[in-house]
Amino acid sequence: MLIKEYRVVLPLTVEEYQVGQLYSVAQASKNETGGGEGIEVLKNEPYDNVPLLGGKFTKGQYTYKIYHLASKVPSFIRLLAPKGSLEIHEEAWNAYPYCKTVLTNPGYMKDNFHITIETYHYPDAGQTPNLHELPPDRLKQREVVMIDIANDPVPSSDYKTDEDPTKFQSVKTGRGPLVGNWQQQLKEPYMTCYKLVTVEFKWFGLQSRVEKFIMNQYPRLFTNFHRQVFCWLDKWHGMTMDDIRELEDKTKADLDKQRREGQVRGMKAEGD
Repeated sequence: MLIKEYRVVLPLTVEEYQVGQLYSVAQASKNETGGGEGIEVLKNEPYDNVPLLGGKFTKGQYTYKIYHLASKVPSFIRLLAPKGSLEIHEEAWNAYPYCKTVLTNPGYMKDNFHITIETYHYPDAGQTPNLHELPPDRLKQREVVMIDIANDPVPSSDYKTDEDPTKFQSVKTGRGPLVGNWQQQLKEPYMTCYKLVTVEFKWFGLQSRVEKFIMNQYPRLFTNFHRQVFCWLDKWHGMTMDDIRELEDKTKADLDKQRREGQVRGMKAEGD
């Protein structure tokens, strides 16, 4: 089992990020869906009485998605895995500002594979030592990784000029571009996404290799996604939660259509 906590500092308020995150998830989902692969949304509905983080958060929005992945996993897993097994099921309980996401593969790996992502969106610059209230044994295992959306390297295949925080300045808010040691010069607003990722893959002979491969994808995923959240600021700033729910309904219909048609899209596994 591997445990890492990724901390992503952003020049946004916690309230702004709630809208920006949901908007960006909807848009990014469309960019990753097509040609029989991508994201299928099965449920998106309110929930209550699910205690998270020791009962601090109990209600919010529940989503259940299936990721049809074939080209998104490394070739050595595709060679070993039976046809049709490369589907990941995602359940998420969004009790914003806290959210818990669990990824499994019930059709093939069953209880031998799970990824848990626990995210706390908090109004600081990433210095809180144990926001997830980990017990001592898990705290010893945890590694903290700071992510800088402006200065961390991005693979050339992922880079887009219009998603570069060092070049973007918001017309609506005046924020950006993020240059130099921007995190040390932050003025309000700012907040941090504390993303605690736990990966467990029980497969004799492959466990360590696959756990490391999966965990190594998260800096890339979190960096790309949060570059988009910031650089799409003028697209989502000012939207209401009603606007977001309407967008999510439309996105679900678009994803169903795209998955049946077109070409495979989005990020593939590095090294393939």
